[in-house]
Amino acid sequence: MRSRAAGLLLGFVADRLLGDPSRWHPVAGFGRAAAALERAVHADSRAQGACYTTALVGSSTLVGMAIDSSLGRRPVLHTVAVAAATWAVLGGTSLGREASAVERLLADDDLPAARDRLTHLVGRDTSRLDASEIARATIESVAENTSDAVVAPLVLGGLGGIGGLLGYRAANTLDAMVGHRSARHERFGWASARLDDVLNVPGSRLSALLACGFAPEGRRLEALRTWRTDAAGHPSPNAGPVESAFAGALGVRLGGTNTYGSRVERRPVMGSGRPATPTDIARAIRLADRVGWGAIVLIALASGLSRRRPTAGPRTHD
Repeated sequence: MRSRAAGLLLGFVADRLLGDPSRWHPVAGFGRAAAALERAVHADSRAQGACYTTALVGSSTLVGMAIDSSLGRRPVLHTVAVAAATWAVLGGTSLGREASAVERLLADDDLPAARDRLTHLVGRDTSRLDASEIARATIESVAENTSDAVVAPLVLGGLGGIGGLLGYRAANTLDAMVGHRSARHERFGWASARLDDVLNVPGSRLSALLACGFAPEGRRLEALRTWRTDAAGHPSPNAGPVESAFAGALGVRLGGTNTYGSRVERRPVMGSGRPATPTDIARAIRLADRVGWGAIVLIALASGLSRRRPTAGPRTHD
């Protein structure tokens, strides 16, 4: 358990220092394999989609569990393996870099380039967004992905080791690939979307709680209040808590109308503050960094302090 805690911490620091691997990213490789399998087995069926999700997430989890088991008595190698898996599945530094790039383009008044760069972070139509709407979309992405790409995998890694890390990333990747609403994936992607929702519950709540705790002085109670009153209006059960907590912590309004191709989604507004501005992006990134560090400290401590119960030996009789 201590090697797991050390590996999670080292992997988190590696992500902070290095970001995602520039080439041969294992998550990208998994995505290509999943796409090829989806083309081969796709059917307009929830049952078929559930089998697809079970096969990919289950195999990823089993591989991780096998690595954990094989290195259980070799703590140094186990620490390295956990660190490598953690680095591979986290995306906090790359998230911050993309958000900062959007902020710089807005500071240069280059709206067309900012709209184009924003597509790296969000799936909505960005072609007509003004500076405030770009800032809002960026902050929402920073908040949601701090939970999805940092805190949630750390929670699952703390609970399930390498198997938890790899299984979570597999489920989250499938949700991004087939879990969204579309004519092709409405039924086939149902299981992937629901599994991702379930796995993200603890991470999103911890993210929201930490966002409230690390809110600027005087805004902690407002962040908690916004989470309590506004989160339920979000269509995602996990994005709602963390986005509303960020809105309250930063004193801005998030939510509103988003366009996804031909579909227009009108979401309730979260927060009672002012509209977001480009300068709020840096504030959101700093808050996200604090949330990530708070999460790894808590999870590493919890993992390191855990103890396996010793197996009772045979009783002897006098």
